Amino acid sequence: MLAENLRQEWLVWLGSERRSAKLTLETYGRDLAGFLGFLTRHLAGEPDVTALGQLTGADFRAWLAEEAANARGNATRAKKLSAVRSFLRYVEREKGVANAAIGLVATPRAKKPLPRALTVADAQSVAKEIGEVSDIAAIQARDTALFTLLYGCGLRISEALNLNRTDAPLPGSDAPLRVTGKGGKTRIVPVLAIARDMTQRWLRLHWQTEPDAPLFLGARGKRLDPAIAQKSLRDFRRLNGLPEHATPHALRHSFATHLLAQGADLRAIQELLGHASLSTTQRYTEVDTAQLMATWRRAHPRA
Repeated sequence: MLAENLRQEWLVWLGSERRSAKLTLETYGRDLAGFLGFLTRHLAGEPDVTALGQLTGADFRAWLAEEAANARGNATRAKKLSAVRSFLRYVEREKGVANAAIGLVATPRAKKPLPRALTVADAQSVAKEIGEVSDIAAIQARDTALFTLLYGCGLRISEALNLNRTDAPLPGSDAPLRVTGKGGKTRIVPVLAIARDMTQRWLRLHWQTEPDAPLFLGARGKRLDPAIAQKSLRDFRRLNGLPEHATPHALRHSFATHLLAQGADLRAIQELLGHASLSTTQRYTEVDTAQLMATWRRAHPRA
């Protein structure tokens, strides 16, 4: 039985038994057709079910190499390999022909996207002017304090919103902020004077006085929902023409990227961000290099 006939059977099975969506069937069908087309060229003939069982790891790697030569990224090749694996499992189950080599083929690893930081001007604009989104003085003060902390201390939004009133950094003190991050790990972060001042301004309007009350409150007096903070920034960026990647987490990326650009030690940035591994922090060096190269391309007359 020819592999193309098996492909048609498999697609029918996916649609009837697995209830796969039309778009999924089209994508799987196209990906597998491309693989079978490669095999026809690679094996100098259209493959049948026996040939599918005899494919080696070298055959699969040759296909992946051709895909890479055709500018298919790792994520795309991984998706196509997944379709081929699913098809070969079907062939083994329905036709009794197994291919052991496919299990030894490594899945191409998609490269993680680089952290997307804001420019210094845009990050400062968020911290200083986010309050203009609301007409309510308390919300203006709250959001300004929150986003100043995010950019000034490199906090995750969850870390900032988990702070209580007793954790608040106050003016006239050099005491650092104690932050509980992922896995319950605690770290110490220095606080800018402006962040202390903005927090104090917010606390004057804070309508809960209990020490264990949330530092940042929502309209109903409960701990502020991250979605509300995200919406505030989303509204602000659209009003002010900021890029779509201007999110609360982008302020954390901006904190690290801007420190690195000013010569901060990578180990120190690791501690400030609370990264368990230095390799995670090293991604910011790639951002810095990418920005340097982009500047060079824009500025150099022969670039």
